[in-house]
Amino acid sequence: MNTSTLRVRVARKTVEALDICLFELVDVNDAPLPAFSAGSHVDVHLPGGLTRQYSLCNDPTESHRYLIGVLKDPASRGGSKSMHEAVKEGDVLEISMPRNHFPLAHEARRNVLLAGGIGVTPILCMAERLANAGADFVMHYCARSKERTAFHDRITSSSFAHKVQFHFDDRAVEQKLDLPSLLAVPEPGTHLYVCGPQGFMDAVLGTARAQGWPEAQLHFEFFSAQVVKSDSDASFEVKLASSDRVIVVPADKTVAQALAEAGIDVPLSCEQGVCGTCLTRVLAGQPDHKDMYLTPAEQAANDQFLPCCSRSKSALLVLDL
Repeated sequence: MNTSTLRVRVARKTVEALDICLFELVDVNDAPLPAFSAGSHVDVHLPGGLTRQYSLCNDPTESHRYLIGVLKDPASRGGSKSMHEAVKEGDVLEISMPRNHFPLAHEARRNVLLAGGIGVTPILCMAERLANAGADFVMHYCARSKERTAFHDRITSSSFAHKVQFHFDDRAVEQKLDLPSLLAVPEPGTHLYVCGPQGFMDAVLGTARAQGWPEAQLHFEFFSAQVVKSDSDASFEVKLASSDRVIVVPADKTVAQALAEAGIDVPLSCEQGVCGTCLTRVLAGQPDHKDMYLTPAEQAANDQFLPCCSRSKSALLVLDL
């Protein structure tokens, strides 16, 4: 087994809400699991060879288990369908060590947590961490309906329930989230965290940026994204710095696909530009960024890109491979 992976047993699988299952993962030998911080996720290696990322949604002080919540997505490319239908209690899975691309900003004086649907998983973990630390925060949780609201009872019975507001699509207009009002005044020391479906994320981040929120105070994690293809997508070449080998990337293939066909192994997971697994340094050339992982400033630096989705604006990209 790869030393960077863990073997875990599905100790419990329960229905948390409509179309949402909660999985409790424990070490196969019942040993303590590696520590994690709020906002962390693990890569789960699924039957059939798929790998998907799921945020840890239990209290980070727990070492005996990891909890992940999985939405059965009707547009699933196989991951959530496999988790719901193929993975059962008692099964042994291989997962990565916890990784955190969505950490809390510990310098924050106040925290605004916004969750949309299954995006609540990392946000809930953050709320519990902030509550335990006595930090100042509020949480807003938007869902289609109460029956689709994961962790409703856990939140309402928690010590921080008074800091959480629920907003349901099928309820009165008055209780729906008023983003322009909530994000009207960006204050120094106030940090915003958001996770959820792409439309929700775009609305939150678009509103915050329009209201003048500094990028350093915006923290986000996309669960999935639609890789946008363009009529301007053309073939180009990538050069491997270690060997000077040049590989042609056709218009209808990604860089990762072209590299794989040439026998070059690039680690992949989401293949949608959201997880950062395939992040690669760019030594020369201008990437055409199509990801949701890098910040606008990181994209503008043009010194790294995600070959699973991004392309090139220049005829040649030189990669640190």
